[in-house]
Amino acid sequence: MPMFERPHLKVEQPKSAFAEGNARWTNKDLDPVPPNQRKWGVTSFIAYWISDAFNAATWQFAASIIAVGLTWRESLGIIALAFFIISIVIAANGAIGVIHHAPFPVLARASWGFWGSYIAIISRAILAVFWFAIQTMNGANTIRVMLGAIWPSFLTLPNSIPESQGIATNTMVSFFLFWLIQIPFLYMHPNNLRWLFMVKSVVVPVAWIAILIWAFVATEGKGQIFSKERATIEGSAYSWAFLSSLTSVLGNYATLSVNQADFSRYSRVSVRYQLLYVPLLPLVFTFISFIGIVASSAGALLYGTLQWDPMALIANWPSRAARFFAAFSFALAALGVNISANSLSAANDLTALFPRYVNIRRGQLLCAVFCWALVPWKILASAGTFLNFMAAYAVFLGPIAGIMVFDFWWIHQGRYDTLALYQPQGIYRYNRWGVNWRAVVAFLVGVAPNLPGFINGINPKVNVGVGVHPYQFGWILGFVATSLVYVGLETVFPPRETMIEKAVLPDEIYAETGYAGDEIEGLSIERQQSGEEEGRSEKRGIKSWAERIL
Repeated sequence: MPMFERPHLKVEQPKSAFAEGNARWTNKDLDPVPPNQRKWGVTSFIAYWISDAFNAATWQFAASIIAVGLTWRESLGIIALAFFIISIVIAANGAIGVIHHAPFPVLARASWGFWGSYIAIISRAILAVFWFAIQTMNGANTIRVMLGAIWPSFLTLPNSIPESQGIATNTMVSFFLFWLIQIPFLYMHPNNLRWLFMVKSVVVPVAWIAILIWAFVATEGKGQIFSKERATIEGSAYSWAFLSSLTSVLGNYATLSVNQADFSRYSRVSVRYQLLYVPLLPLVFTFISFIGIVASSAGALLYGTLQWDPMALIANWPSRAARFFAAFSFALAALGVNISANSLSAANDLTALFPRYVNIRRGQLLCAVFCWALVPWKILASAGTFLNFMAAYAVFLGPIAGIMVFDFWWIHQGRYDTLALYQPQGIYRYNRWGVNWRAVVAFLVGVAPNLPGFINGINPKVNVGVGVHPYQFGWILGFVATSLVYVGLETVFPPRETMIEKAVLPDEIYAETGYAGDEIEGLSIERQQSGEEEGRSEKRGIKSWAERIL
C-alpha cells in the first residue's frame, strides 16, 4: 500500500452533507462550525483584539514614521487612520465568517472558484509561515532577557556556533525554548485559544501601562522625541512619506484583513458585533504606539541612546525582577500574536490544500516545523533583501481582501450558498478549470502598478524612478483598483449561476440532514432539538439581516 494511502495518515472525516464525495475539498476542520461548537462571545473577540494589539511590532510602529522625518503626533495620526481603514475591511470579512461559519480558504472559493482560490490561499500561507518564523525569533529575544535576568551569566555564555550562522549559543537556546513553549498551544482547538487571549489581554496591558507610568515618572514627560514639534520634510516629500508610512502600518495587518473568518466562524453572537472593530482597533493600537513613543523617549533621556527595540530598552534596567517580568509580558505578547495571526492562518491554508492529510492541529505543527527550515536567525542577520521581499509581499493581500469584501457585500449582496462552497461541480466552479477569470484579472490589475516599487523594495539598487510612487500607497492602491475592476467585470460579465435569490446557511443544511458536523449520537434528544431550534433562530436572524444590509 502506498504510504499516503495508509489510513492512519488521513485525518478524521465524519459523515456530513458538506463532505459527501468531497474528501478532496473538506474535512472536519473545514466544514462549517456546528451550533454546539460556537463558543466565541463578545468578550472573547474583544480579548482577542486587545491581545493581538499588544505586541512588539505595535510598540515600534511609530519608530519608522518618526525616522522618515514626521513628528510623534503625526505618527499617531497615521497609525489611527491606518487602523480605521483596516478595521472596516476586517469587520466586513469577519462578518462573512459569522454568517457562514466557514474559514477563509473555503469562503475564497465563492469569488475565485475552487482552483482559483489557491492563488489567495498560497499567497497567505507563504506570508503566515514566514512571519511565524520571524515572530518566534522575536520571542527568543524575550526569553534571552528573561533568562539573563535570572542568571546573568547566561548572557555571557560561551558561543560554540560559527559566526557565519548568525546566531549565538544563548540565543539558540532561547529560540528552542520559545519554540517548545508554543507547541502545547498549537495543539489547542481555536475554541480554547480564547482563554489564552483573555489572559494575555489582562497581563500584558497591565505590564505595559506600568512601563508607561515608569517612563512619565522617570522623565517627567520630557525627551528628545517630544521636543520635535515640526516635520523635517515638506512638500511632495512629506506627502509621499505620509502615504508610505500609512502603507507600512496597513501592511503589518494585511494578513488579518483576510483571515478574520478563521476566528469569527466560531462566533455565537450576532454578526453586528463585528462592527466593534471600527472604533476599537484605532483606539487600542494608537494607544500602544503611544506607549512605545513615551518609553523609547524616556530611554533616550535616561540612557543616552534611543532604543525602539523594547528588549534593548529593558536590558538597561538595574532591577533584575523588573527586567524579567517586563520581558515575560513581551514573550506572552509574541506567543499570542504568533498563534492568532500566523500559525492558525497557515494551518487553515495547509488544511485547504491537503484536506485528506492535514487538519488544523497538524497544520499548526507543520508550520512550527517549517519555522526551523526557514532558519529565521540567518534571515534577520544577513538577508535584508529577503526581509524586504516578505514585508513588500503584503501588497498582494490588499487585492485579495478587496475581492472578498466586494464579492460578498456588493456583487452577491450577502447571499452565498454554504453547501455549494463544498461542491466542486456546483455554482462556484465558474468554468471547467474551476477559476473565476474576473477575480484573476482584477488581482493582476491591482498588483501590476506596485511591481516597480516592489522590485525596488527588494533591491534598492534597482532604480525605477517615479515607478516607486504607486508602491508607496500599495495596499490602498491594490485594494481600490482591484475592487473597482472586479465590480466592473462582475457587472458587465455577471456569473449568473452564482446569483441566488436567498442565502443558504449552514444551519439549514445541518437541520435538513441531521448532522451537526461531528458525532452527535451521544447527545440527548432534547439537546439535539434545542440545538436545532437555536440554529433555526440564528439562521432567520442572520438571513434577514444579510438580505437587508444592502
